[in-house]
Amino acid sequence: MSGVVTGDAVVLGLQPARLPSRALALLLDALVVWAVYLLITFGLALATASLDEAAQTAMSIASFLLVLVGAPIAVETLSHGRSLGKLACGLRVVRDDGGPIRFRHALVRGAMGVVEILMTFGTVACIASLVSARGRRIGDVFAGTLVVRERVPAARTSVVPPPPPWLVGRFTELDLSAVPDALWLEIRQYLTRMWQLDPAVGQRIAERLADELVARTGTPPPAGVPAAAYLAGVVGERQARDARRAFAPSHASGASPASSATSASASSPSPGAAGVVPGYVAPAPSPVEPRRSTGFAPPA
Repeated sequence: MSGVVTGDAVVLGLQPARLPSRALALLLDALVVWAVYLLITFGLALATASLDEAAQTAMSIASFLLVLVGAPIAVETLSHGRSLGKLACGLRVVRDDGGPIRFRHALVRGAMGVVEILMTFGTVACIASLVSARGRRIGDVFAGTLVVRERVPAARTSVVPPPPPWLVGRFTELDLSAVPDALWLEIRQYLTRMWQLDPAVGQRIAERLADELVARTGTPPPAGVPAAAYLAGVVGERQARDARRAFAPSHASGASPASSATSASASSPSPGAAGVVPGYVAPAPSPVEPRRSTGFAPPA
């Protein structure tokens, strides 16, 4: 999988940069850095013409380290991973979890870049990027960083289909605590792309994922339920639980939910005991929005 995924199995909208775009950005950065280095070297040669040979050598080494090594590290740190070449090519250096880099990440990348890029003329960096699944060089591996594309063409968003109506509420007692995030992510990817797969291939993938889900939960699916519908129903139950946790109303301090419900029932008149309140008009029921069809047929 080439996309950036966090530890919570959240797919970020970031795509790893490939070798051609990274090579072009590196070429632009190298042109700028070497131009600055030559200008500074020429200026130092004029300024240190009266000094001895040892002082001139020391100034040359210092300018080399400050311009060719220190300057890229400072630029990446201050710009949070955007150098001039990367900015022109729409690239950016981020951490493995998608966050902005810090000084230590830029320092490790710059130190390894001396060996990967300067001493070997980029040969080691090119080979490492070609071998890596996400186009990372050795400096990225040691620093825990990744070069991603910031300008990605707009595409259609893949939405997980809703669970079948006849399966809603049938998995409320299912224990989902032992299901790993990687399995959830794989199930979501299958549900968003199952209509594009060959029916036989999609059936085999759904059965495999359903078997893994049953092994994690310890509860077999209802009899006659297709594997794809079972996966959609369980994912819908997990989303419903997440929504209840996220939007649960906060109770006032000192009042428990049971006492709030008791006081509310005590204050409201009972239709059976008090009858119909004069002047009370019952509100008209709101129309229910029809549920979008999911394409899952109910079991026979």
